[in-house]
Amino acid sequence: MRGWLGAICWLVGAGAALADDALSVRGYAYRHEVDPSGPVSIHVFQVARSHPELRLTTTLGTNGQFGVATVARQVRGLPNALGRPLAAVNGDFFDTSEEYGGAPRDVQIFRGELVRSPAGHSCFWFDSAGSPQVTNVNSQCHILWPDGLATPFDLNVARPAEGCALYTTALGATTRTVGGTELILEGLPNEVWLPLRAGVRLKARVRAVRAEGNSPIAPGTMVLSLGPKLAARQKAPSAGATLEIIPDTVPSLTGVETALGGGPTLVRNGKAASFSGIHVRTPRSALGWNHDYFFLVEVDGRQRTSAGFSFPDFANYLVKLGCEAALNLDGGGSSTLWVEGTVVNSPSEGRERASANSIVVVQTAVAAAAK
Repeated sequence: MRGWLGAICWLVGAGAALADDALSVRGYAYRHEVDPSGPVSIHVFQVARSHPELRLTTTLGTNGQFGVATVARQVRGLPNALGRPLAAVNGDFFDTSEEYGGAPRDVQIFRGELVRSPAGHSCFWFDSAGSPQVTNVNSQCHILWPDGLATPFDLNVARPAEGCALYTTALGATTRTVGGTELILEGLPNEVWLPLRAGVRLKARVRAVRAEGNSPIAPGTMVLSLGPKLAARQKAPSAGATLEIIPDTVPSLTGVETALGGGPTLVRNGKAASFSGIHVRTPRSALGWNHDYFFLVEVDGRQRTSAGFSFPDFANYLVKLGCEAALNLDGGGSSTLWVEGTVVNSPSEGRERASANSIVVVQTAVAAAAK
């Protein structure tokens, strides 16, 4: 396998040379690399981090709420104010259940709003200095009850029978729960309120208590849902009572505007991660970067012309590409790379498959010039 990986790396060098002009003039370039001996077909969109008009943003399901849509459709739904979309790659793994289909598997901060609590997988985010980071993120989100006791909560996912979940309008119109006790929460005068932000404590007042599930989530409110077993031992506060919502994480994501889950981490400090077990070749997607560039990468798979990559193959390729860090994203039929209006890869199912979110490169100066 080392032989054909070496051939790919040679093609990367050639492709990079051909893309130098585009990178220097526009700040971005797309290239397609093929090695028939693999066989493998790889698509790379490279972005200069120093370019003042280019930045990364994310999408969320359908029209800013949980759901699934193709990457192309998600891109079309971006507000014009964000700029002109240049490229996009599919994002995190996601829930496929009937009740919570489209819920990202792990943390997502969408334009500053925490819409999904961490689940412990590898994630990327931009710190306060604008530098990308990748590591596992864990939740310390909890409710502080009027009596001072604390209870952990999950955000916008299926509620555990013995725990509680907090729901915002990012999920949709209702909580989609069955049974339990649900508290309709509203803000207090002159206190910080929505949107929910990582690390920012909120004081909430109980507007109403419902002894059933599937409560409506009205704009400007949240719903705290207690599972049946928790409700049996935790007395719900009455209407008018106040409690605190503490959306903390480790590491802290306070002030973060963009975060997205994925995993596993493929490259750290310029070195490929190690993987044990059976290595399966399949379609893959990743976000990688170094000091100078971001890389949106997709490798086709499950096809005669491209078998895909295993995790070790993908990690080694990304190192050769120049990545100092890289995060694996959802793969298989979800693997999609969209560039300037066209899906450039060959999806393994013969068409684009809907996914929960995506990472998008936008050119901001176009929006500014259009005003």
